[in-house]
Amino acid sequence: MKRIWDFWSAAFYGFSRWAIPFALRLGGSLRIDHAERVPLEGGVMIVANHAALVDPVLVCAVAPRRLRPIAKRELFETPLIGWTVWLYGAFPVRRHSGDLGALRAGRNHLRAGRAVLVHPEGTRSPDGRLIPGLPGSAVMALLGGAPIVPCAVTGTAPIKGPRSILRAVLGRRLSVRVDFGEPFMLDGGKPTADRAEAATDLIMRRIAELMPEEYRGAYGAGSEGQLVVARHRDGDHPE
Repeated sequence: MKRIWDFWSAAFYGFSRWAIPFALRLGGSLRIDHAERVPLEGGVMIVANHAALVDPVLVCAVAPRRLRPIAKRELFETPLIGWTVWLYGAFPVRRHSGDLGALRAGRNHLRAGRAVLVHPEGTRSPDGRLIPGLPGSAVMALLGGAPIVPCAVTGTAPIKGPRSILRAVLGRRLSVRVDFGEPFMLDGGKPTADRAEAATDLIMRRIAELMPEEYRGAYGAGSEGQLVVARHRDGDHPE
């Protein structure tokens, strides 16, 4: 049974690696920069901003190796969509709750030499600009002890659902870019609250460096020298 599941999982993932870039290029243009910075072997964490539903599958599609994305638990509990998310190789997180199970799952993937994709903001930005990151991704990175590759996705904010994709394809209005940064390591040590917050700020600023100033949001000009981190999310942006 596991072999059958693994076969269909790999086939579905492979199909999406072709279909997602193809659809975005039909809708305008897709530029991929510095994908070679992603290590091809060993555990690695890809940390990316999140402005649209398509961002996780897009980053997975253009990365040079298979990624294990983290996704909100509600998706796994939705009929049909849940099976699709499992088939994609994602693992669940219960957001805004300090989900220890998700942290352990991510740590185990990293220690097993797999690549994990996380979105430190914890939810989609409503306008494409960075919002303060949550510390969960940093805790996972500290536990896993793997290199981190920042990734910036721009141009996907107009994609709100299937209809917007269709409008974009017909109007060829999209200009999407995915840029991977240089890998870096966090200082080792126990993932204390202070260390996790400092690491979160560092991770988000590495993502911001890859983005135009108008998209840097909470990590833009004037935020230098400040520790910008969301200890919790009072209200979730619409998903």
